[in-house]
Amino acid sequence: MHDILISIWLGIVEGLTEFIPVSSTGHLLVAERLLGLSDSWEAFTVVIQLGAILAVVVVYFQTFWQALIQLPTSADARRFALGIIVALIPSVVAGLALKKFLDAVLLNPTFAMPFIAVCWIVGGIVILALERVAPKPRWFEGDKLPVSKAFQIGCCQILSIIPGVSRSGATILGGEMLGVERKAATLFTFYLAVPTMMGATILELRHAGSALSDGQALNIAVGFVVSFLVAYVVIRQFLVIVGRYGLMPFGWYRIAAGLALAAYIWI
Repeated sequence: MHDILISIWLGIVEGLTEFIPVSSTGHLLVAERLLGLSDSWEAFTVVIQLGAILAVVVVYFQTFWQALIQLPTSADARRFALGIIVALIPSVVAGLALKKFLDAVLLNPTFAMPFIAVCWIVGGIVILALERVAPKPRWFEGDKLPVSKAFQIGCCQILSIIPGVSRSGATILGGEMLGVERKAATLFTFYLAVPTMMGATILELRHAGSALSDGQALNIAVGFVVSFLVAYVVIRQFLVIVGRYGLMPFGWYRIAAGLALAAYIWI
């Protein structure tokens, strides 16, 4: 029963934080450390990301399906697909090149918690600052961005390989600074999340999958379902929140969470 409760809790954390600009990786790492979980739970958190990925596919199934079936006949569909592919390339290259460094240094148990606390605080300040100076938007449709603009947003996503730096925060805020309307940048972030998270999950499972045991099947199933359900709700509501309040509430949250974590570590 204890393991099931942990599975539910981690599923909630993953579903809540994966698509909002607060860093799901940071929250999961902190949750693992605070709960004193073993390496097998680290692999578990990698697997339940698939639930969040499935939530994006379900919510935007029509967009993905229409783009797929119209590839042979529609220039817009081909531009959408190409935009996702070129946006994915920078983070793939950077992630593969820097993975050993990240695992050895930034994800080292000695440095991970303090580093995440600092990243949360700095990231919150950056959100509050850049939201005030974002240029007037020129692009308003997340599925019809120029390929060059998609690539530039993909370059912003490189920052998210740093623990504590949010993938959605980097791409949404980066999109805004590049002249993409906030809701359009958010939609593109959701679309880009599917191949990005799928690739990252597969890569992580190659390294952490051996830590999984047959006895964790029920835990994984529970975490997967909870992650899917929570992420489904978050995805559908996030656009409403972003359209009404922007990213500033998440900036303030990051600062508060970072200060709380810093206090826990050093006081």
